[in-house]
Amino acid sequence: MDPVLVSLHEIGLVPVVKINDSMDALPLAKALIAGGLPCAEITFRTAAGAESIRLMTQSCPEMLVGAGTVLTTTQVDEAVAAGAKFIVSPGFNPVVVDYCLSHDILMVPGISDASGVEQCLMRGIEVVKFFPAEQAGGLPYIKALSGPYSNVRFMPTGGISPDNLMSYLSCSSVFCCGGTWMVKEELIDNSRFDEVERLCCEAVKLMGR
Repeated sequence: MDPVLVSLHEIGLVPVVKINDSMDALPLAKALIAGGLPCAEITFRTAAGAESIRLMTQSCPEMLVGAGTVLTTTQVDEAVAAGAKFIVSPGFNPVVVDYCLSHDILMVPGISDASGVEQCLMRGIEVVKFFPAEQAGGLPYIKALSGPYSNVRFMPTGGISPDNLMSYLSCSSVFCCGGTWMVKEELIDNSRFDEVERLCCEAVKLMGR
């Protein structure tokens, strides 16, 4: 298995970050590291995504940084040039997925049903993002998909919280989870990095890692 995927599995919880100002990237990275979650999926929902990835990867090499909400091949190129170690998409876009595979770029496509799983398996992809997790059926749906697709591992994202995190992680089909509650947009915008660190520490303690 790809070493990046191994690391994500060991960490267990990937903070999914929407960052509006790249000046917040470094203090955020330091808070995540101090809180015990040295990884991040920096979404391309804002113009600050690529620069935030660049700043994090250059200044905090111990951070495992990927790009999320990647919708185009141009964004793939921008993310990789900035130092992203993995690419995550909210859905299955065959153009983007095939582009990543042809360029040996680690890709975790988003799926929400069996058809999406089939598309991934056709391409040899066995670790997928399940999004939006809670709205798409949650853990019961993941368990149902795991019946015919026992070799697939899921990264549920969307509606994950301290209340259900361990229920997801206790499922053998769940590879790791993506979450936003420890890196809420308002915390970052208001420089509440102490709170980010505290919430990360609580999550790590909850996972027993």
